Amino acid sequence: MKLIALDLDGTTLNSKKEISEENIRAIKKAQQQGHIVMVLSGRSPKSINALLAKYGLECPLGANNGTAVLADGKLLELTSLTPSQNQKIALELEKEFVPYNISTNKGVFAPRNWRERLERVLSSGRVPDEYYENEHYKMFTTPPEEYGHAFFDQIEEVINNKEFMIQKFLILGFDPEQKKRLQLHLESIEEINVTGSTPFNLEVTHINGNKGNGLKVMARYFNIPLEDTVAIGDEKNDIPMFKVAGLSIAMGNAEEEVKKHSDIVTLTNDENGVAYAIEKYILKDRNVA
Repeated sequence: MKLIALDLDGTTLNSKKEISEENIRAIKKAQQQGHIVMVLSGRSPKSINALLAKYGLECPLGANNGTAVLADGKLLELTSLTPSQNQKIALELEKEFVPYNISTNKGVFAPRNWRERLERVLSSGRVPDEYYENEHYKMFTTPPEEYGHAFFDQIEEVINNKEFMIQKFLILGFDPEQKKRLQLHLESIEEINVTGSTPFNLEVTHINGNKGNGLKVMARYFNIPLEDTVAIGDEKNDIPMFKVAGLSIAMGNAEEEVKKHSDIVTLTNDENGVAYAIEKYILKDRNVA
């Protein structure tokens, strides 16, 4: 029995943000053969579950980059940022006036002036042309209310609320210089992890909140040795699970840095790379030569 961890955007989803019939068949076939297929994504639990339901799939999941790990209707582990870290992160975000959202145990929250923040950077003339053509651009520039996110007027309403545990800050950095500056300041905060899933975003979690830890938690739960785990992904936030997995598979559309951390490179997300990898390297009755 294997534990197969699948990233979503750029991996299981094609450039149209759809899961192909080929990928669905391969996932279900792996499950039928007794393997555990989990989703390990930067998305929130709500977003992942809605997507899986749309395609008739049921999988345990590691949401918000593995900071929230759930299986069999249970929360297995929640890795949150500390109040001190939240205060320091908030200070840098407000200083730069960037659009962002906050993933918590009570849902996802965004500043009420999110649109104003986005418009300011998009109208600055400092956004590279290729960002507009990126397959993830539309998803990241869709207003928070369309995802069902709640709004706050002051960030203190979230970070000072004792009922909230914050798993991740998702920050848009469409101005490369601003993003570089912000990343430098954020990385100076003790015991946090700063990564990204596109050229124009930053994802900030606790140092223990990463996809590698999410994979470990799920492997322990199902009593699967790490050497029997497989990770498939395409972006820098997938590298921690590549380092942990027994077999790491990069998508054909992955960045070169990500491919360097993988054991194998499969086809692209528009060529059903997930299905190809599952069929070729995992299933007993392989259909791929």
